[in-house]
Amino acid sequence: MFRTYAQTPPKGWNSWDSFGASVTEAEVLGNAEVMAKNLKDYGWEYVVVDIQWYEPCADSCAYHPFTELRQDEYSRLIPAENRFPSSVGGQGFKPLADAVHGMGLKFGIHIMRGIPRQAVHGNSSILGTQKTARDIADANSICPWNTDMYGVDNSKEGAQAYYDSLLALYAAWGVDFLKVDDIADSKLYGTHTGEIELIRKAIDRCGRPMVLSLSPGPAPIESGTFFQRHANMWRLTDDLWDNWHQLYDMFGRCGKWSVFVGEGTWPDCDMLPLGHIGTRTAADGSEAHMTRFTKEEQRSLMTLWSIFRSPLLFGGDLRKLDDWTRALLTDPYLIDAHQNGRDAREVYRKDDLVIWVSASDARKYVACFNLADRSAGLPVAALKWVHSLGGEMHEVWANRAVSVADAETAFIAPHGVVLYVSK
Repeated sequence: MFRTYAQTPPKGWNSWDSFGASVTEAEVLGNAEVMAKNLKDYGWEYVVVDIQWYEPCADSCAYHPFTELRQDEYSRLIPAENRFPSSVGGQGFKPLADAVHGMGLKFGIHIMRGIPRQAVHGNSSILGTQKTARDIADANSICPWNTDMYGVDNSKEGAQAYYDSLLALYAAWGVDFLKVDDIADSKLYGTHTGEIELIRKAIDRCGRPMVLSLSPGPAPIESGTFFQRHANMWRLTDDLWDNWHQLYDMFGRCGKWSVFVGEGTWPDCDMLPLGHIGTRTAADGSEAHMTRFTKEEQRSLMTLWSIFRSPLLFGGDLRKLDDWTRALLTDPYLIDAHQNGRDAREVYRKDDLVIWVSASDARKYVACFNLADRSAGLPVAALKWVHSLGGEMHEVWANRAVSVADAETAFIAPHGVVLYVSK
């Protein structure tokens, strides 16, 4: 059963926030090496190559419409050899996955749902069936922001064989994590439940445990039980970047989705746009910058993501990892809440003051967030939760022991958080 893996929310690195669609093998390996050296001991393990690894000319977050993609004879996209030289000779991602596995890490890739348009136009074969790409494609089912694929009609003979062949290939490469895009968002064409079911079945048949992550959001909450039955992760939002408006919005989403958090199934707040990001979100590198989140906002983000138990996929260039960001990623209290917490929930929200509580076997947590643009004291409602921690506590971000009396007079910085932990 797929829920027996990803028992705790996955943690790792994803190439999108730094390199857009253009990441190279050398950049993936460089980030993996830093993760293995500095973060693996803290539970960070997945190295995920994001979108368009099959596009030879990719140079940024922008897509080249209707460009030629690398593809095998069975309608399956394969890595662009100029960007992933170890894939030459039909080896695919196996050499890169082997290198990542050799560091004690796990390897993941991004795909778009569906079948390549160029395979449909060329009427390419599908492994395991006499049906062709044209037979299973739904040319009316297209992604509104990328031209690579047509949807697959799950009612057509050959549709399952196509996805089975994809997952068999990925399993042979050594893929541990599969992010499927243009599939969970309900805003435009609805959640593509038929293709999700095809992919779920194909993963279960492929013989290799593989985390299934669905993007982008917002996933419809009325389909929460469906997502729990078919995926390990599903996105709650569109791409999250380093701006306060999106982070503010996430508090409302987490408050609604917390009831769906559980072993093997994790509502996903999206990646962590922290540290140095934007290396090639623009082709000329002009977007490269350190995260625009203030330090208070970064603490609020990491506290919410950790208590809520969202998957943590770091988006910064780990080769430029600074001490501040590393401390956020390795804080022992956040790790405990994220990996071992239970019954996490929002217990109070009034105006811009929000309180979340959680507990692990080792300790209890009370997080008090101030989403306003000015400092604020703890609301009276917070004090009963603070009292439940006992007479003496630790305040994580101040890194000091505090008493209930200290909490009664505490102030929270604008966009900031105080995180109390029982001793």
